[in-house]
Amino acid sequence: MAASPLFTGCAAALVTPFLPDGSLDEPALRRLIAMQRESCMDALVLLGTTGEPCALSMEERARIIEIGLAEAGDMPVIVGTGSNDTRRAIQYAHQAKALGAAGQLCVTPYYNKTTQSGLIAHYEAILDACPLPMILYHVPARTGMGIAVQTAARLAAHPLVVGLKDAGGDLAYTADVLHAAHGALPIYCGNDDLIAPTMACGAAGAISVVANVAPLQTAAITRAALSGCMAQAASAQQALLPLIRALFSQVSPIPAKAALSMLGLCHDVLRLPLTPMEGPERERLQALLFAQREP
Repeated sequence: MAASPLFTGCAAALVTPFLPDGSLDEPALRRLIAMQRESCMDALVLLGTTGEPCALSMEERARIIEIGLAEAGDMPVIVGTGSNDTRRAIQYAHQAKALGAAGQLCVTPYYNKTTQSGLIAHYEAILDACPLPMILYHVPARTGMGIAVQTAARLAAHPLVVGLKDAGGDLAYTADVLHAAHGALPIYCGNDDLIAPTMACGAAGAISVVANVAPLQTAAITRAALSGCMAQAASAQQALLPLIRALFSQVSPIPAKAALSMLGLCHDVLRLPLTPMEGPERERLQALLFAQREP
């Protein structure tokens, strides 16, 4: 039986805004969430890769989750809980569940990479310790390891595994996972330039970076695809491609923070080792961003 997805459609992987002194910018966080809510997004993802979770304390994580839950309205709030330390991932999961999150997004371990059997044990240990629905997160370019097709299929049998965010950029992998899991594992595209093609393969939606700055345009891709209007989805995807490429011209979320600062929504402040966007890429991003927003 297929897992019941936490959402279908589009969710922003939200940035974490900081003040110039490096502390959490709570008013900006509320503004960013309000923009997502007013754009009728289908879900909200906090503390994913775009949210700089490795640079946040447990207290800051709690405050971000609390604000997210207070401001999200009807959007389910999904919290990133991944770690390369299984014990820490369990702590993150307990925190998210205790505060009221609808689910967790859990990336594979990084740096101290494991085997596929170790990966299964890692995820099962988290779910045994904390029964919070989980979206697995496959992003091998960042972590140095991926979720093998047969591993995804095995984990899909777990009643608390309710999806997989696929940021591998390989449509064959997406199709193979859907086939191996017999449709029991909802897939969310994690590559903004591949939302329409991934949904054409059978994905349930997207967890998106570009949705931070263009939520209506990003949601238009997923809504067209879910309605069966694949030509419309492809057209919306193509229109957004220049902005997507600019948002990934440097390490994410560096360009997303730059774009949001250009829009006056938050400060262009990141925590080291991330630094603000520089050079011609910044100028190109600004030009594309405002061209995208023209009627």
